[in-house]
Amino acid sequence: MRVAPLALRLICLAWLWPLTQLNSSHFPSKRRYKDMYVGENTKQKQGGRVDLKMKKMDSTKSLLIKSEQLLRIEEHDFAMRPGFGGSAIPVGIDVQVESIDSISEVNMDFTMTLYLRHYWQDDRLAFPSSNNKSRTFDSRLVKKIWVPDVFFVHSKRSFIHDTTMENIMLRVYPDGNILYSVRITVTALCSMDFSSFPLDTQNCSLELESYAYNENDLMLYWKNGNDSLRTDEIVLSQFFIEDFQPSFGLAFYSSTGWYNRLYINFILRRHIFFFMLQTYFPTMLMVMLSWVSFWIDRRAVPARVSLGITTVLTMSTIITGVSASMPQVSYVKAVDIYLWASFLFVFLSVIEYAAVNYFTTVEEMKKVKGAKMPTSYNATQAMAFDGCFHDNEIDLTSFPEVSSTLNTDRNTQSRNSTISAPTEGTRLRRKHPLKQNLSFIMSNSYMIDSYSRVIFPLAYLLFNIIYWSLYA
Repeated sequence: MRVAPLALRLICLAWLWPLTQLNSSHFPSKRRYKDMYVGENTKQKQGGRVDLKMKKMDSTKSLLIKSEQLLRIEEHDFAMRPGFGGSAIPVGIDVQVESIDSISEVNMDFTMTLYLRHYWQDDRLAFPSSNNKSRTFDSRLVKKIWVPDVFFVHSKRSFIHDTTMENIMLRVYPDGNILYSVRITVTALCSMDFSSFPLDTQNCSLELESYAYNENDLMLYWKNGNDSLRTDEIVLSQFFIEDFQPSFGLAFYSSTGWYNRLYINFILRRHIFFFMLQTYFPTMLMVMLSWVSFWIDRRAVPARVSLGITTVLTMSTIITGVSASMPQVSYVKAVDIYLWASFLFVFLSVIEYAAVNYFTTVEEMKKVKGAKMPTSYNATQAMAFDGCFHDNEIDLTSFPEVSSTLNTDRNTQSRNSTISAPTEGTRLRRKHPLKQNLSFIMSNSYMIDSYSRVIFPLAYLLFNIIYWSLYA
């Protein structure tokens, strides 16, 4: 009895087993059709095309790891230079000057932005490549390999641009050749000579050198000779760039030895037009303005004194302004010679009027003493001898005239005393012409202004000819 139900169950299972296999073979197809349907709807929503093939995984997701493995960075000690223990490694330098940002005479420095490129070979970074193409990296890989430690001699400030990322490029070729480029702004010292300022020409240089490796370990050289230094079109406000020239030299340090040093030499010639407008032309006008006093009447004391003081103070202001924009050097500059010589001409014009006024007063006092002054005279007549009015504007009829007979007798006596023959044993004294001329000028003080109208302009013209022929 028990065998019959068991046999019946076995028969039912044997009959249902083919149907189960048939249904299981249809279910994956339905799932696949469902996935395709969902993927197709998604593609249509995104406006894309249906791709029935599976996409490959993006190879750049682990690019840095792959590059480190390809370059075998972990297998080498990059704290040591390539070829350690052997000959010096050659490092070529190539520079492209982007701009000269500023030149400061007060601080004696200049600021330059440039692209500094290094070329060398490191066999440790060689990698196999079927197409012989190089690989380019940014600053993240630079920190893990050896790079030359080039620095700028006599630099005050320098930095690598980091907008939007650090401006560093590393390019590695399959044979191990490396190009390392960086964009730098550096402020360096420039020893300037201002003896001819502002008619000067300055020679400045930017010097490159390895800090740790002397000539036995690293050899710096210009990659392409004179063509290794390239410049963009540079326009400066106060200077004209005459020449850019690379050069090479050696530097010796007593404790570490000889080092290779590269020079970027450039010659700057100053534009003179700015200083002509700001310094020279105003100075010339002040000197010529001081000559106007020679045409003003010598008795107009307030007019001539105020004009002289005004020109002197203006010249002092110009000299102070120029000195404030210049370094405190211990030698005389060309602009100092011009300004102080012009100041001397202005100052002499003031002294000239002081002499004219003094001699005029002396001359009038002699006239007063030579005549008998009346006991009573009004204030207007008294002021005629103080140099406040013209002689032709004063009525001097009230003053008594000196007797003509007295003057005639004096002239006769003086003539006789001059013509009389000298006695025996006396020596003839000859009057000096210079003293005679000086006494004549002192007795005719108005002639000082007449001579100054010619002497001052001619002397200043001669000074300008000599000055510009020496410095221009």
